[in-house]
Amino acid sequence: MINLLPPAVKENILYARRNTRLRHWIFGLLASVLVIAATAALGHLYLQQSIHSYTDQVHQGEEQLKAQKLEETQAQVQDLTNSLKLVVQVLSREILFSKLLTQVGAALPGGSVLTNLSISKVSGGIDLQAAATDYQTATQVQVNLQDPNNKIFEKADIINIQCAAQANGDAIKAQYPCTVQLRALFAKNNPYSFISSGSTNGAKP
Repeated sequence: MINLLPPAVKENILYARRNTRLRHWIFGLLASVLVIAATAALGHLYLQQSIHSYTDQVHQGEEQLKAQKLEETQAQVQDLTNSLKLVVQVLSREILFSKLLTQVGAALPGGSVLTNLSISKVSGGIDLQAAATDYQTATQVQVNLQDPNNKIFEKADIINIQCAAQANGDAIKAQYPCTVQLRALFAKNNPYSFISSGSTNGAKP
């Protein structure tokens, strides 16, 4: 087919086609720029949200650490307060603990150990806690401590006996799964307190 169009018209058509392709390239480039800009904006927004979230987590962690330190300090202060109270109680009643512990340990039945003792609010009394291998041994602790031949306590009452089903990795609990709590009153003229119930009963130092 012979193209009889004038050269000027041919040139115009050629440039028109080039302009059309150029416009297509420009529109495509603009669309790509818009997509890239939107992606960057979304990425920046996500990054800001992540930073804010991590900052909140850091603040929460710091607050938790502060709270834990506060609780630990309060527990230490409470332990110190309890120790001071015990010292005051011991001094006010003048309990000869060195001799008392020796005699109580000797009075305990086989398969049991003394784990704690503290001055009772009851005048002339003391609270004890022992661990035992079984329930029967735990009850025997009360019988032995109340035995007048031991010359320690006039009366010993069982407050509570608990036997753990599992030791949960505790070696002492594994060997002595039962715990017995008792409250005992010192026997008159016992050799372990030389001031008893505000009177002069008991042995003198």
